[in-house]
Amino acid sequence: MLTCHDVADYFLALVDEDAGDTISNMKLQKLVYYAQGFHLAMFDEPLFKEKIEAWDHGPVVPELYHRFKTYGSGAIEKPREIDFSKYDSQVRELLNEVWSVYGQFSAWKLRNMTHEEAPWQNAYKKDGVINQADMREYFKTLLVDNGN
Repeated sequence: MLTCHDVADYFLALVDEDAGDTISNMKLQKLVYYAQGFHLAMFDEPLFKEKIEAWDHGPVVPELYHRFKTYGSGAIEKPREIDFSKYDSQVRELLNEVWSVYGQFSAWKLRNMTHEEAPWQNAYKKDGVINQADMREYFKTLLVDNGN
């Protein structure tokens, strides 16, 4: 199983700095959340084990937040090295699809999108931890809606 750091590093490696792409901590948090949600829906198991919490600005993996908080709202640097062999083709396909669909949006657009979604809403009202079962069920509806 990957870690939240592996997933984050993969997304950061996709950034095309020459094209002006950047990823802030907030945007990265949302991309990692969407990757976890779709992985749960498609494969019925988590992509990574670290918990996701419902914070004021949407879903956050606290461990990742603390790793990148020194960047503030600025762009996070690409990882110097990444071992792509740890990502099987199924995971690479999923992460590339999440990047293709959600990577185009700003951090604030993604934040607002997650605020409309049941997993964040339910957790924010309760104990603050986003339940994987809620994520699985919610993201399965997105797969059905997209004809998958």
